[in-house]
Amino acid sequence: MRVRFIFRAVAALCGALVLGGCAGSIERWIVNTRVHQGDAALHQGSVRDAAMSYRLALRVNPNDARARAGFVEAAAELARLELSKGDFDDALATVDGGLAVDPQSAPLAAAKATIDQAKLKREIVVSNYPTYRATGLELTRAYQQLDATNALLRRDLRRFAYTFDTDDLTSAIKRSYELELEVAKDTNRLIVYRQLVSSGVPEVPSQSTTFGAASLLPLP
Repeated sequence: MRVRFIFRAVAALCGALVLGGCAGSIERWIVNTRVHQGDAALHQGSVRDAAMSYRLALRVNPNDARARAGFVEAAAELARLELSKGDFDDALATVDGGLAVDPQSAPLAAAKATIDQAKLKREIVVSNYPTYRATGLELTRAYQQLDATNALLRRDLRRFAYTFDTDDLTSAIKRSYELELEVAKDTNRLIVYRQLVSSGVPEVPSQSTTFGAASLLPLP
């Protein structure tokens, strides 16, 4: 009985060692696969996919040097991409995620400095001229409305491609005219907005943000 107990204990220990080795092999395989996927995506310019692959590798092994280096590189590229699109909040989140892995990364530090400078400039301008923000949001909404009109125009064209009903073309032409007029109107508003931001406009509650001019400097 005692011999049988010892045999079972030894067998269990051997099994645990084997399973442990298998688990380590599987872990290495997963990390290697994710790192390879990240490298390939980074080479192809798919920085978002690359960052995701490296992140998945780090979830399995947070200390893998290749995954850490790849993730930081992808994060820096992704942050630059997001900055170029004006997605400052997303870029800041990307930078913070990369710095959590490598606090000494120069590219990420440079991206963070760019975001901080833009944020400081925004806060100075908005604190002196609060209506700038409101006007900018109005313009953004105006161009979003153009997207909605354009979607309806494309719907008319899809309908015509199926029905060949000229009423669908008439509707598409009407919407095209509407787009042309709205684009011209919004372009003029953009031009005036740029002029005012460049020269400065005093903050007077009763004053429209589309007229007037004043010196933007000095700022406190």
